[in-house]
Amino acid sequence: MPNSELRCRGLTSLLLLLLLLPGGGVLAANPELPAPPPPILDGYRADPDIRVFGDTYYIYPTSDKPNWQTTDFSCWSSKDLIHWKNEGIILDVAHKLSWANIKAWAPTAAMCNGKYYFYFVANDRIGVATSDHPGGPFIDVLGHPLIDTKTAPFPTYPIDPDVFIDDDGRAYLYYGNTHLAVVKMNPDMLSLDGKPVEITPKDSAEPFREGIFVIKRKGIYYFMWSVDDAGSDNYRVAYGTSKSPFGPIEIPPNNVILQKHGLAKGTGHHGVVQVPGTDRWYMAYHRHSIPNGSGYIREVCLARMEFNPDGTIKPVDPLVPAFQPGNQGEPISGGRGR
Repeated sequence: MPNSELRCRGLTSLLLLLLLLPGGGVLAANPELPAPPPPILDGYRADPDIRVFGDTYYIYPTSDKPNWQTTDFSCWSSKDLIHWKNEGIILDVAHKLSWANIKAWAPTAAMCNGKYYFYFVANDRIGVATSDHPGGPFIDVLGHPLIDTKTAPFPTYPIDPDVFIDDDGRAYLYYGNTHLAVVKMNPDMLSLDGKPVEITPKDSAEPFREGIFVIKRKGIYYFMWSVDDAGSDNYRVAYGTSKSPFGPIEIPPNNVILQKHGLAKGTGHHGVVQVPGTDRWYMAYHRHSIPNGSGYIREVCLARMEFNPDGTIKPVDPLVPAFQPGNQGEPISGGRGR
């Protein structure tokens, strides 16, 4: 579906300002609040991992199906963060894996050694696939999971991987549910350099649930995670910082940076991308679809993510679009944003 149709679909449903409730009642939207921006991808998608490779942005999402019984992964590309192209299915879990066939969730991608590496969840385990192109197709190269419940010396649900490559080229894989794990990757990006260790943030107010995403800015590591259950309207994003990719994670005050507002609910499980050569950052996240969404019916949105002078992250408002009408977005030329 073209982006123009997407915007029309989103605005049409949102500007009605009346939503039918399951019991047949009517809920009036607050007329003082703006309508949330339309999703950037068509269909029901979630858990967006957003990356930039060369002069192109990519999003690797989960494709929603009933009860999260998903079987394939897709990829989307954009030259400007505004117009998105569906690159199609890049990994068919139901037919291309020998060790899993369903529950294809929350992938992450990286480029190293001239190849692209795709870390994904299938049947509650983490696998890795490779490709010569960021838009796939990707091929499972191990024939078995990279990480399962027996890999870590502590109890955690091995889901929601995030791959982070530091300034020195070393790669780290983060993952987990209720407990956060990190493990250094070997240079081949296909094996682990040691055992995973636990670095769960000690945040009693906004406890780590899932959806870890790590970035580095001005020498500081930012650890961002989702709080609460994905089916909850209160699903939200919190963060902490560290001086090391292994933590410990320090919790700043007021560390919730994305939460529900108006009709935008269930806002969480995000990814973050930096426009190359700039200090401009964008957050891709999912929310419950509008209208009639749920933890199983979600859509992917984009927002600007900004920092305060002291390095803390400003709250992101899901009612504010990433770009105003007529904006050219964030094209990349000569290896940097314009």
